[in-house]
Amino acid sequence: MSNSTRKTKGKRSDLQRRHSAFGLACATPAVILFVIFMVIPTINVFRMSLYKMSPLSDDKTFVGLANFMKLATDLKFVKACQNTVLLLVLVTAITLPISIIFAAILTQSNIIGSGFLRFAMYIPSVLSAVVIAAIFSAIYDQKDGLLNGTLGFLGLKALRQVWLGNQKIVIYSIVFAMVWQAFGYYMVMYMSAMAGVSPELYEASEIDGAGKVRQLFTITIPLIWQNIRTTLTFFIISSVNMSFVLVTAMTNGGPDGASQTVLGYMYKTAYTDATYGYGMAIGVVLFLFSFLLSLIVNQSTKREVLQF
Repeated sequence: MSNSTRKTKGKRSDLQRRHSAFGLACATPAVILFVIFMVIPTINVFRMSLYKMSPLSDDKTFVGLANFMKLATDLKFVKACQNTVLLLVLVTAITLPISIIFAAILTQSNIIGSGFLRFAMYIPSVLSAVVIAAIFSAIYDQKDGLLNGTLGFLGLKALRQVWLGNQKIVIYSIVFAMVWQAFGYYMVMYMSAMAGVSPELYEASEIDGAGKVRQLFTITIPLIWQNIRTTLTFFIISSVNMSFVLVTAMTNGGPDGASQTVLGYMYKTAYTDATYGYGMAIGVVLFLFSFLLSLIVNQSTKREVLQF
């Protein structure tokens, strides 16, 4: 082996070591922060769920799995679980299809004012959850709300409701608010993904006689499926947090627990009722539910990656 070859290999190995060291130096702070703010708190939640304890006192009693056994017979917890699942199913089933449809329309059609429509639809996603809760609380107001006022103006007074005070419809009122807040953000994400689809594919399909709807299902959706998978998982998990904020601000879980969510019930039991260990047990169940749901969604939506 010549000296020049040895020198070249030596330089490459030095460069690789430098790159590895640089990558490790960049990753180390992120790993440390992840451990401090995610791993350690999660372990503490699991640990505290095994105790009977209160945030108002240092006294605690080890009870093992008693907190989890109590959950099985807690009707308020069961109702909160039902509400959470219903919210996730309805909001996901409405938001993502609407986002995809509007993204396809605004991307592939020459609509006058499409830029303004994108801007207007995206605005709700930058508003805080508290602002959105205030807006929809005003819209749903029984006496002076926009919704009941519009129904009265149209001569549909029989349809007016106490939208946030009726146990049968309050959850659906919250669903509408969550959809309005989220769909613009995901629409923009799907528009970005659709912009990467080659126009030649649409032109070729038009020659074969494919319409816009067929193009959406045979070209657009298959090619952006990986984006849809990612956003689906992210949306479901983030909706758990968003539902807690909106429900707390709009109804505080009422009327009579009809809109209470698991996260809201956890907060209530841990901090309002001062049963900290029991609240942490609810947190563990919610963590496991979110983790398993993410796995199920990822596995059930796995498809072959299409590239053109």
